[in-house]
Amino acid sequence: MDWLLLSWRLLLISLLCCVSCVSLLSSESYRYPGFQGLLQDNDTLRLGLDFQRMLRINHMLYITARDHVFAVNLTTASEAFVPQLKLTWKSKDVSKCTVRGKNSDECYNYVKVLVPRNDETLFACGTNAFNPTCRNYKMTSLEQVGEELVGQARCPFESSQSNVGLFAGGDFYSATMTDFLASDAVIYRSLGDGRPVLRTVKYDSKWLRGPIYSVILCHVSYFIVSLHVVDSAHTDSSAVLQVVFSRVARVCKNDNGGSPRVLERYWTSFLKARLNCSVPGDSFFYFDVLQSLTNVLQINQRPAVVGVFTTQANSIPGSAVCAFYMDDIEKVFNGKFKEQRTSDSSWTPVPDEQVPRPR
Repeated sequence: MDWLLLSWRLLLISLLCCVSCVSLLSSESYRYPGFQGLLQDNDTLRLGLDFQRMLRINHMLYITARDHVFAVNLTTASEAFVPQLKLTWKSKDVSKCTVRGKNSDECYNYVKVLVPRNDETLFACGTNAFNPTCRNYKMTSLEQVGEELVGQARCPFESSQSNVGLFAGGDFYSATMTDFLASDAVIYRSLGDGRPVLRTVKYDSKWLRGPIYSVILCHVSYFIVSLHVVDSAHTDSSAVLQVVFSRVARVCKNDNGGSPRVLERYWTSFLKARLNCSVPGDSFFYFDVLQSLTNVLQINQRPAVVGVFTTQANSIPGSAVCAFYMDDIEKVFNGKFKEQRTSDSSWTPVPDEQVPRPR
């Protein structure tokens, strides 16, 4: 109880400090250049820009928003935050979107993916009024290159859905929702030469259940994916409590999928482990819900990631920042292993002789 009271006192002090910080920032922010996009655009004036992504490549900062991509030269942005290049990419499927029951403000093209494909080309995908679409653009001019591509499994259907994407070794790795109803979360590999298209198993919560927050290139053989998985916690014989755990999942880049009888077109190397962000003691106090995750950075000369976590929705409100060393994460994937035989069953150990070798 003393620890809990101390926590609430610290929280109150933090809130008071935050109020002071907000006041200070508000009074000082006018001194710095701000970016407001296209003020002459009626849609921008009415709805705002609704920024989605930022990508820095050398001295250029690319900003994606609703119906637009902007490129700002950072060498001159200290004086005026004005885009040197702008791309307007509006959806032609707005009428179809509203007919399907969506609010008109949702039926725009929210650009959710913007990643470098090579040294000269950007790969961009937008929600396109709930009909995801992808294109390639020149970095230097934002001019379209080639034809449009289907964006399903590469880009979410709506702006509020989380997603990640990156190119590695010529393959595009994406993690997003693949359907209009947001019922199928996927980790997906496509667009590579000579490699098969692979994905996680459909509608199988033992593998994956969204939302998905970040992808990190950890090692030449691995991708580390931060995601939320909903597990069933049995509180008694008649009730099942749905709780959220944050996990880190791994797939191998050289995975070619299974045989025609087992896991054909699916990952065979998919593994996941729990991210434990907790206060130790006689009984652990857990922060299970991941809200945000950094890229790989150095802590004590070791590669690491830092995440912001919160408590369960039905728990005592709280938040914490936890760091994880990448070599510790990699050690976890060496075993021991557990499995769920059904989506609502408990985790049971996998006998060593049943673990495939090599993984």
